[in-house]
Amino acid sequence: MKKNLGEFACFRWWIPFTAAILIFAVSSGAWAGQKKKKPAGSDNSNEAVPMPPLAPADEIDHDIGEMLGAFQVGDIEAMHKYYADNVTFVSSAYEPPLAGWGNYVAVYQRERAAFQGVQLIRRNTFIFPHGDVAWASYQWEFQSSLNGRPYIVRGQTTLVLTKVGNNWLIVHNHTSEICPTSSGGQQQPVVQGPPGSIPEPAPEAPRQ
Repeated sequence: MKKNLGEFACFRWWIPFTAAILIFAVSSGAWAGQKKKKPAGSDNSNEAVPMPPLAPADEIDHDIGEMLGAFQVGDIEAMHKYYADNVTFVSSAYEPPLAGWGNYVAVYQRERAAFQGVQLIRRNTFIFPHGDVAWASYQWEFQSSLNGRPYIVRGQTTLVLTKVGNNWLIVHNHTSEICPTSSGGQQQPVVQGPPGSIPEPAPEAPRQ
């Protein structure tokens, strides 16, 4: 009889212990299920949120910056992304406009080969969208080195753009250099050499 009572006492001790294990297992599973399943409308901070579309003027301003960045480093393919194949170019030289992207590339590469370390600073950009057509104007400063000497020239550009699909493409580029003049109205050389150096004729900067 004592033996049976001892066995019964051991059995009574295991009942609460086993119940505690079952309660812990059930509650852990429920907590894991709640953690995995998020309620509707919860914030998913890791998911990418689409950016709102830019206003036409902001989009064009961004594209001009990208185009001029490619112009500085001589990346023809990146420049072409922002120009139409039938684009026309007007420069400050007394000559007919260039028509077609391929014709422009040949002139651009020839003119740029004379310069080292090109930097183009853009200022005072004004953009006027009108439906699927827009025009933009800005001032620029071209800084480079020519034959080992500093070369600085300033000018202004007017662009005409049309929207093709979701992209704005430049269809016309009118770029003019501004030659500084002295008080007597005579043109001054645009090549900036060391003090006391003899001025030399300056070639035209690469067309933008």
